[in-house]
Amino acid sequence: MNPRFTGGVTSWVRHDRAGARAVPAPRPPLGRPSRRVLAAARLGHLAEALSRSSGLGAGGVIGGRVLLALAPTAVRELSAGRTLTLVSGTNGKTTTTALVTAALRTLGPVVTNVDGANTRARLARTLAGGSARQVVLETDEGWLPWMMREAPDATPVLLNLSRDQLHRHHEVAHVAHAWRDAVAGAAHVVANADDPGVVLAALAARDHTWVSTSALWTQDAVVCPRCGDECRHEDGDWSCRCGLRKPKPHWWVEGDELVGPAGRVRLGLALPGDVNRSNAAMAVAAAARQGVAAEDAVSAMRGIGTVSGRYDVFVTASHRARLILAKNPASWAEALRMVAATPSPVVLAFNSDGVDGRDPSWLYDVPFADLAGRTLVVTGRRATDMLVRLEMDELTDVAVAPDAAAAVAMLPPGEVNVVANYTAFQEARRVLGHGR
Repeated sequence: MNPRFTGGVTSWVRHDRAGARAVPAPRPPLGRPSRRVLAAARLGHLAEALSRSSGLGAGGVIGGRVLLALAPTAVRELSAGRTLTLVSGTNGKTTTTALVTAALRTLGPVVTNVDGANTRARLARTLAGGSARQVVLETDEGWLPWMMREAPDATPVLLNLSRDQLHRHHEVAHVAHAWRDAVAGAAHVVANADDPGVVLAALAARDHTWVSTSALWTQDAVVCPRCGDECRHEDGDWSCRCGLRKPKPHWWVEGDELVGPAGRVRLGLALPGDVNRSNAAMAVAAAARQGVAAEDAVSAMRGIGTVSGRYDVFVTASHRARLILAKNPASWAEALRMVAATPSPVVLAFNSDGVDGRDPSWLYDVPFADLAGRTLVVTGRRATDMLVRLEMDELTDVAVAPDAAAAVAMLPPGEVNVVANYTAFQEARRVLGHGR
């Protein structure tokens, strides 16, 4: 008998309709994968090890591809009897996955894709890589429908939908409709009540936990995803004439407090900004679905100060630089709100390579005027695009640097915020890390 998939029973829970902490319920037996899946998993692991030893990469993708090529039903079999939480959305997936995982570890071991690799092959490899009953998977929004087909008993956590990588992604409404089809008939969905696209999708499920994240970005939520008319946003509420409207939330954020069915809990996160209080609200609601009390969930989350490099602080002899990832209009707007709260200088690092998306026209939807009065330095292979965009907001006293480390070194000693899109973010981690 294979010991990887015959572990002991952990608590399995049923969620009540009010969104409060779940109550115990019997757990089905943990499924044992077929010999074919077990053999494919071993060969996938071998391919992963060969990839690492040959310097070709971490190997998770090739390992997953081998697994699925040899055993197409692997994800379905490896999910049987396990409690899967699928975290998906345009922004906040990696951070929210880390927060949910921390909360659920108060119950016992958790399998998760800690590296943020969130497409088909890596999801399969993650499931094969651990035997814990609790599984939390960051799931690319385009792959969520496939994952729900393979693991229909999973609980989706739907964060948000906005424009991203315009050269390859469908429009927001298209993704919302694909999600709606994916979660149709799902037992339960944890969803952001402030996002019309998310609400349209989540309503197809049988039961819901609604979370109000107090999102300020509404530019991608003006058109109703159901009828194409205007969604009217006012005082934290939204509605359309077709009847689609913001549901009454079970959880919401007030300042630094999370309010839920059992009362209030102070967040006190190490992660900065309103956006991470929103991520935490979604994570607490998801953990409550599995029986974790809000106080216990938040206590576990407070120990997280950085997630895969996000919010890393690099200290040199003269500077303390905090690194912030911003990938698209919505996340850039949130990042600028975060850095605008302090007078510290700002480095803007901008590329348009691969996963960044080749079309940078969305820069003109980002409120860079919020940076008025701050010392600015621009770097990256599309620094010129950034300079032109800043000039449109009359931000003309801007320096240019060859990389993030040089940009920080140009600034007066003290705190610096480095805001970068994806490939520029990875480069900044590397060059700033060398200066530690």
